[in-house]
Amino acid sequence: MACFLLTTLFISFHALIPSIHSSGHASTCRSFCGNLTVDYPFALRSGCGHQGFRELLFCINDVLMLHISSGSYRVLDIDYAYESLVLHDPHMSTCDSLVLGGRGNGFVVEPWRAPYLNPTPDNVFMLLGCSARSPLFQGFPGKHTPCRNVSGLGCEEYYGCPAWDVIDPRRDGPVYRSGPPDCCAMPYETIKSVNLSRLDCQGYSSAYSLAPLKVSGPGQWAYGIQVKYSVQGNESFCRACEATGGSCGYDIDGNNDLCMCGTWNSTSNCDTGCVMQSTQMHSAQENGLQR
Repeated sequence: MACFLLTTLFISFHALIPSIHSSGHASTCRSFCGNLTVDYPFALRSGCGHQGFRELLFCINDVLMLHISSGSYRVLDIDYAYESLVLHDPHMSTCDSLVLGGRGNGFVVEPWRAPYLNPTPDNVFMLLGCSARSPLFQGFPGKHTPCRNVSGLGCEEYYGCPAWDVIDPRRDGPVYRSGPPDCCAMPYETIKSVNLSRLDCQGYSSAYSLAPLKVSGPGQWAYGIQVKYSVQGNESFCRACEATGGSCGYDIDGNNDLCMCGTWNSTSNCDTGCVMQSTQMHSAQENGLQR
């Protein structure tokens, strides 16, 4: 309150002189895109949010899009409590439709983003129409395939979807002999990236568990890519910043943490920075009076 009063006393003088600490940032970094709230660690403005998520989200005609090296995905949901996003790839197969021809984006994240952004452990990727030359099956002849269920989700149930009605899928057993199955399910951490060209696959589907809810078959699975995000860095800095009314951001030149406090920034929090700002305003006022 004292800081607010002090700033108010000098506001008229502040309006008459250039602000040497104004950085052009808005007073808050929280924004909206359609019906989704975009808040820390994400942002739509440069310098806002956590630097590990910079240039990641874009709002296009009220549709929130996430862009990584493998392509662009529509963001269906952001769960800040669970720290996850749900993404939609328009070329991803579902229970009602198979999309083949290698058109799906898959999911490949840039190496420097890997500590911040990865599919959740209960997200299953079902790779479709992979050739025997695929890296998935190298070294496996006569041995067990790498395919397996993830959190109760897998190909055996997925074969029962209406999308397979026009195809008689090859359902090889757990041992790789005559050829790979038409569907191979596995968790993301097994392959680290879903690159359809590199894996020599025709398509893919992705679903994630709705635990503790139980669904009665693949027709009710949650299709999409559920991604877990993680904030690497000084979380205590951000908590202190927000506790004093600031918005967490970073210096776009030096990549240092910044607390955005209206038209000026602080390297600690808005209480500390406000005192500094008010002192500098007071000095500016005195200089103005002496002229």
